Amino acid sequence: MHEYMSKAKVWGMSCPGFPEEVSRARRWTRDILRGSPLADDAELIVSELSANAILHTASGKESGSFHLALAVSPQVVALSVTDDGAIHSAPKVERLEADAEHGRGLGMVSAIAHRVVVHDSQNGHTVTAELFTDVRTGGHPC
Repeated sequence: MHEYMSKAKVWGMSCPGFPEEVSRARRWTRDILRGSPLADDAELIVSELSANAILHTASGKESGSFHLALAVSPQVVALSVTDDGAIHSAPKVERLEADAEHGRGLGMVSAIAHRVVVHDSQNGHTVTAELFTDVRTGGHPC
């Protein structure tokens, strides 16, 4: 195989920053990963990251949007959600009181995914969660 060729497949979708778009993002993920043992985890991750974009960033404001990318290779499923920029601060896992009603989403994503990376830019933040296809054999990203 040529060194610049890959078996990875990549999909992308942009959504307006409306709450009902979270269910669309879940369906999109489920449809792409139909039959994969990682589909349920990926769907939950996309749901949390999409909801976080709408609730905690400018993506949920008028004319806001968020963008999804899904990359699938033999080694990894990578899910990315890019928002329109933070209103207060960059996404991060927080330690919360037991009775807190919000703020557990990114922590849950971190518990499910094998790796979570947050990239900041002038235009927003991208949170990428990776699910390795076979951790028993030391599955690593491409």
